[in-house]
Amino acid sequence: MNAGFAVFDTALGVCGVAWGPQGLVGVQLPQDDPTEQPARRRMRQRFPELPEAEPNAEARRAIAAVQALLEGAQDDLRDIVLDMRGLSDFHRRVYELARRIPPGHTRTYGEIAEELGDRTLARAVGQAMGLNPFAPVVPCHRVLAAGNKPGGFSAGGGALTKLRMLDIEGARPNGMASLF
Repeated sequence: MNAGFAVFDTALGVCGVAWGPQGLVGVQLPQDDPTEQPARRRMRQRFPELPEAEPNAEARRAIAAVQALLEGAQDDLRDIVLDMRGLSDFHRRVYELARRIPPGHTRTYGEIAEELGDRTLARAVGQAMGLNPFAPVVPCHRVLAAGNKPGGFSAGGGALTKLRMLDIEGARPNGMASLF
């Protein structure tokens, strides 16, 4: 099918993926209740026009890559095709920069803002990360607040989930010890 959504199990709980003819249109990390029903309900809310369907080849590849990443694979997922047509130019640029951060590494909102050419955009970068429709394919969990503090995280579990994902990847911002 050219467009649809599916839910799938990962090491962190049930995630979701939505796709269209131009690539993935969204990815959903587990909610506070990491079971199938909340994930399915959230996908239906986010993508009411899409049916639940058997994933196409690109979506199957993305599912396998997300599952592997959440089990510790060091894949940056940059080869997964994303359909960003509905996003602003600013969000697209921020997400493209975030996708360059390899697993096990982090950047700050300010560093990404500097790469965009304006350090004062750090707060806007943080807001873009909070609205990221593609986590973890766009790895907003690798983007931290000033001082390498976790900052917020919109997935279920909030900043604790962000830190857990960084721990799975072996990232140690500020030399912090593993929490898990």
